[in-house]
Amino acid sequence: MPDLILLRHGQSEWNELNLFTGWTDVDLTTLGESEARVAGELLASEADLDLRVLHTSVLTRAIRTAEITLHTANRSWLPVRRSWRLNERHYGDLTGKDKRETAEQFGLDQVHQWRRSYDVPPPPLPVGDPRASVGDPRYRDVPREFIPATECLKDVVARVTPYFTDAIVDDLRSEAVRGGAVIVVAHGNSLRALRKVLQHIPDDEIAALEIPTGIPYRIQLDNELNVLEAAYLGDPAAAAAAADAVARQAG
Repeated sequence: MPDLILLRHGQSEWNELNLFTGWTDVDLTTLGESEARVAGELLASEADLDLRVLHTSVLTRAIRTAEITLHTANRSWLPVRRSWRLNERHYGDLTGKDKRETAEQFGLDQVHQWRRSYDVPPPPLPVGDPRASVGDPRYRDVPREFIPATECLKDVVARVTPYFTDAIVDDLRSEAVRGGAVIVVAHGNSLRALRKVLQHIPDDEIAALEIPTGIPYRIQLDNELNVLEAAYLGDPAAAAAAADAVARQAG
């Protein structure tokens, strides 16, 4: 079975400002571009890793991370598949708000529940809110009822799982990828959802899983999609520190 590489996009403009981003389309910062290049160097340093196909969300920060990463790894020519199902979790009415200010307004416990509980979504966007994704051309073929006004992680798992079982697993099992690797460049919560499915992480433990930006996570699978080994590439201490930084964003 080919390896599966999961990579969270590099720092985005709203990551830098500590804002809830969700489905809002923002670009990478200079640091985010650098993180993507380092990710490419880490992938290129794995002598036994042969990337064959790329999957991304339809959001710019994931797309640009993939482009920079694969250019650095000399794999810009990979075939690409994109899906809205790999988008970040929709943060509803928190979208665009400062995380620390939100914690001061509602309390750390409430914000932690909205950010990291499995089945409690933030308040939804009001009807007609200009932050809504309805009307964005990248979703023109998505049934309107599938475009969320808010999501909890349980909702993200529900939309990511069909894409994983259909598109990603199809590539993992294909002759074209045999002996190689599939790379998915997406977001903290869509990657958390994929790891929950693959690694059978219980609902009450998933809140503790933090996904650092710009560090590839390599998963070795058997033919039944059981995880044999999984680890971040590079320095484990650096990955742990980056994950801890994500956890502290709301204060």
